[in-house]
Amino acid sequence: MIKFNSKFALITLYLLATEICFALFLKDGFIRYTFGDFLATILLYCAIKSVFNLKSKYIAFITLSIAFTLEAFQYFNLLEVLNLHHYKLLNIVMGSHFSLEDVLAYTLGTLCIYFIDK
Repeated sequence: MIKFNSKFALITLYLLATEICFALFLKDGFIRYTFGDFLATILLYCAIKSVFNLKSKYIAFITLSIAFTLEAFQYFNLLEVLNLHHYKLLNIVMGSHFSLEDVLAYTLGTLCIYFIDK
């Protein structure tokens, strides 16, 4: 089940660098948020695929489950409830506000990489 895939590892690193550039150099807008969320699910899919030898449909399910769970945490203000909102890294990783547009971006990103991978 665990098997390193160098192709997906390189794609993961490239996407991570792209996401970091978005965070550092873009402060708002479609590319920073919506397209960034779209790419984030592709990054997550590739990261999982770079380590685990699973069928694409399982990786897509895991990816969407993680993305939707993080969005649910945002909906319920989990960081605020747990009094962890002052940790900047947690706010970056978890996000800070719920958005249906984010859910759509996660879904489209996952479907895109799933069909490319198939």
